[in-house]
Amino acid sequence: MHLWMEHYYSRSGITIYHGDCLDAMRTLPDGVIDLVVTSPPYDNLRKYDSGYAFDFPAVASQITRILKPGGDIVWIVSDATISGSETGTNFRQALHFKELGLNIHDTMVWEKGSPSYCGGCNHRYLSVFEYMFVFSKGYPKTFNPIRDRPNKTAGDKKHGTQRQSDGSFRYKTSPGKLTEEYGQRFNVWNIHHEKARNTGHPAVFPVSLVLDHIRSWSNPGELVFDPFLGSGTTAVASMTLGRLCMGADISEKYCEIAAKRLNAQIPDGDIDPSAEHKVGVNGIPV
Repeated sequence: MHLWMEHYYSRSGITIYHGDCLDAMRTLPDGVIDLVVTSPPYDNLRKYDSGYAFDFPAVASQITRILKPGGDIVWIVSDATISGSETGTNFRQALHFKELGLNIHDTMVWEKGSPSYCGGCNHRYLSVFEYMFVFSKGYPKTFNPIRDRPNKTAGDKKHGTQRQSDGSFRYKTSPGKLTEEYGQRFNVWNIHHEKARNTGHPAVFPVSLVLDHIRSWSNPGELVFDPFLGSGTTAVASMTLGRLCMGADISEKYCEIAAKRLNAQIPDGDIDPSAEHKVGVNGIPV
């Protein structure tokens, strides 16, 4: 039996819940979400509007339940450093998802380009990255690789290497086939972080980062979910790429910011008024 939770915003396939994401997820049936993209509040590194600390085991359990077989979770996290030691929160969370039966499909790195604190540090190197764990429920049903990495050998004959058991390499060539101009992207993504003043949220991840994950792990028309929606970046990216999206945030201030960003994406003349507030069972966009 699933409870009803009133939605704060519903337009053009996007639904926002104002409230605890656990309450929102408990209204959903099993296996309805194709992709989760989120950056949860971790280690009290940012001051949020509602001072939110979340029940990670309960959230992880609910996300796993509502994820479709073959669906993916992109979990973007970092650690605080306390008394000279990183907390290790990100690794503990990754292992917990594995204990719930998910695969750690890929451990990716978001290289942010510059540290949030630009002063000197006399005891360690400044951190300029966050982990992006990709968890999958079984083997991923979707992978659309982004091919934008310039090939240094573009135009040359393709060749590959295969490592032998003695440590040597065996070279293989494919006569007549040339290396394409661009190859598949690696799992370290260099994307500059978003400035908080652009959205009014203290920990915004770049729209381009979310766009690339949604492109990679889902297809048009599928349903994306962000349990910590914040200023609505996941919803904005989903709308841009023709995906449905659901999100929740405990702060009404952030829900309002997200709604304004979404409305700015939709010129009034391009919307069929009959499509307003068009949701199905338990608020799932249709």
